[in-house]
Amino acid sequence: MDVNEIRQDFWVLANSSLAYLDNAASSLKPKPVIDMINHYYRDLGVNIHRGVYRLSYEATDLYEKARQKVADFINCKFEEVVFTRGASSALNLVASSLGMNEIKAGDEIITSELEHHSSMLPWQNVARIKKAKLVYVPLNEEKKITVENFKKVLSDKTKIVALNYVSNAMGYITPIKEIINLAHEKGAIVIVDAAQAVPHQSVDVKALDCDFLAFSGHKMCGPTGIGVLYGKYEFLQSMEPIEFGGDMIDYVGLQEVTYKDAPYKFETGTPLIAGAIGLGGAIDYLLNIGFDFIVKQEEELRTYLLKEMKKLSDITIYNPTTETGIIAFNINGVHPHDAASVFDEDDVAIRAGHHCAQPLMHCLNQIATIRASLYFYNNKADIDKLIKAIKKAKSFFAQFM
Repeated sequence: MDVNEIRQDFWVLANSSLAYLDNAASSLKPKPVIDMINHYYRDLGVNIHRGVYRLSYEATDLYEKARQKVADFINCKFEEVVFTRGASSALNLVASSLGMNEIKAGDEIITSELEHHSSMLPWQNVARIKKAKLVYVPLNEEKKITVENFKKVLSDKTKIVALNYVSNAMGYITPIKEIINLAHEKGAIVIVDAAQAVPHQSVDVKALDCDFLAFSGHKMCGPTGIGVLYGKYEFLQSMEPIEFGGDMIDYVGLQEVTYKDAPYKFETGTPLIAGAIGLGGAIDYLLNIGFDFIVKQEEELRTYLLKEMKKLSDITIYNPTTETGIIAFNINGVHPHDAASVFDEDDVAIRAGHHCAQPLMHCLNQIATIRASLYFYNNKADIDKLIKAIKKAKSFFAQFM
């Protein structure tokens, strides 16, 4: 694979000088994915499942083929794939359905301060309403989740474990397989936030043996507004839907209702048709690129970026041992938002803020950090632009210190 050729698939990279380094927030969209979405809207544009005419059949076929692509992509059954509005929606679905029905007063729910708010807050809400206890895995000195520290909080009262696979703010990879095994020994259910994992590495839910796993389309070259909840079928079948309306029902009477089997009972109303079709196209695109290439490219760029950053003075890197393409740092004495504004003047797009991880910012004693996040279409020229922008920002703000 040639990165320069790959970049031609992304309009903004092929037609501007932009160094796009905010991939943990959202990836860019390649032409083949946009073409698939446009095909639906231009050539079909109709609803699915209900119509007996050709266009509806073709749209339904594309939608359900996308579900099968997702199932094959993460190695699960077709009926274990629920389309949602995103990873946040998927994680909320599990908490609002399974959590509200299964958690009792005094039960314990394990999460961590390294979580994205979407992984933590749904269970914080469940714990508050059900009078359960939210327990946090202690982070080590590097702010990582370790198996040893997980064991310290795992107990016979643990009913739910909700953790990320890869931290969106620090890029650390959680030893999730070992944690799942330990949790299952206690009979706990494990929900994995894999929004930062699925776009960057091969994920096999059967090998992990997780009970639920969530990810978003827009972080993996797919459209916004589409996500996936994987759930073991026995759990999905036992769960109650949390939204009600058309297409998710089997029979409706004046006083009673029966629902379709999973996954359809969780997909009420007109579904995210173009989004699902676009996500299927994104999966095709990533498989064509290959995860071997993606992992190698990101590893090389991460190594180069860290090497160049360590040459700079007055820079604090908060995750120098990250295993992924996410680098969190600050310019000493400069507010992250101010630095990011200077970067933008030189066409360097980067994220500054708390990254929907405020508890982690408290652990770091920071109000915010700057986050550079890489993807396979980035190159060393992007990193060189970032380093140049950091130097410019340092020089500019030095006059006010």
